[in-house]
Amino acid sequence: MLAEPGHYDYAPYSGRPRIVWPGGARIAVWLAPNIEHYELEPPDNPRKTPWPRPVPDVLNYSHRDYGNRAGFWRMADVMARHGVRGSVSLNVAVCNHFPEIIERCCELGWELFSHGTYNTRYFYDLSEDQQRAVIADSRETILKYSGQSLDGWLTPAITNDETTQHVLAEEGIKYTLDMVHDDQPMPVKVRNGRLISVPYSLEVNDVPLFQMRNTPVERYTSMVKAQFDQLYAEGAESGTVMCLPLHPYLTGQPQRIAALDEALAHIVAHDGVWLATGREIAAWYTEHYHDVFSKWLAAGTPGGRR
Repeated sequence: MLAEPGHYDYAPYSGRPRIVWPGGARIAVWLAPNIEHYELEPPDNPRKTPWPRPVPDVLNYSHRDYGNRAGFWRMADVMARHGVRGSVSLNVAVCNHFPEIIERCCELGWELFSHGTYNTRYFYDLSEDQQRAVIADSRETILKYSGQSLDGWLTPAITNDETTQHVLAEEGIKYTLDMVHDDQPMPVKVRNGRLISVPYSLEVNDVPLFQMRNTPVERYTSMVKAQFDQLYAEGAESGTVMCLPLHPYLTGQPQRIAALDEALAHIVAHDGVWLATGREIAAWYTEHYHDVFSKWLAAGTPGGRR
């Protein structure tokens, strides 16, 4: 049994090496639209059932399909108005099923990274070779449809196990979102290669807020603003990261899209904000801070985290 994940050391928030983002920005803000595709009758997984109702669950399938038919396009237009690019957590099957979406993402200069093949195919109980095959397919598909390299990763439904981060590093993935443990990037402890964790969020993620907690739209907007305001203030001392994860079938709904519009207007009105992609954050941190933080972590602290 694992006592803890083992992929990162304890790192007190105060006393860390100082991070400065490009141009002296105090906060890196990135948006992660999860553009997903679900199978109506997915293969069985012994540890997770994708649908709450008996298969085929046409109701919930069609709810998610709304995002690709309508919600994505509405969200993309709002983001473009504010000059905010997306870093797409992409089920790569979307490339085959809905190539128009990929074309629009590329027109807007969005990054594509992998969220697996379908959001109904989990990594639970996959061997390392099976995980590598999914990563290889993601790399080839994204390159074919967009010309982009595969730099980032979010395991489908965040079903990574204790080997996944090792496999990602060995397959050349540069950053992972599978851990939501910090407000700054952090080196990930892997057996070979190099991997960093870029902050992702469950706290301002629209799935927990809208789907699980039925959060009112006005409350969502105030939470996103509060998240930004606090991290922006803290970024005056050392650069922080704010990720806003979005799902087109939720935030792209007509009654919610104004909340995204208002939140983005608030963010872009501030100076010292780096509107980045996940790839850009990872590259800057890797070049300037990975080794600095790794040495600091290895040295331990007076509190004795080692």
